[in-house]
Amino acid sequence: MTSPRKCVLLVAAVAALGFATVVPAKTAQQQKMTTCNTQAKAQSLSGTARREFMKTCLRTSGGHSRSMNSQQMKMKSCNADAQAKSLKGAARRSFMRSCLKGS
Repeated sequence: MTSPRKCVLLVAAVAALGFATVVPAKTAQQQKMTTCNTQAKAQSLSGTARREFMKTCLRTSGGHSRSMNSQQMKMKSCNADAQAKSLKGAARRSFMRSCLKGS
């Protein structure tokens, strides 16, 4: 026969295991948001440029059957930055060149 103390410990252990395994997984939208936030932070984006990047990133990451590679994401980000700065002509080309190089 088991003692009441052993039964209490057994029930407590089973309950603890049950609570420990209940961790909700991130939804696809939450994963996209995390990825886009990480990329925006890595590029030190803020204000309008960050909003434009996040809008583009979240839209392109989810609605299409193929996802964008890192070069395409960088191009979108640099394009949004240039647009936010209202750059045109040679100034835009120069900015895009340096932005895409990562300097």
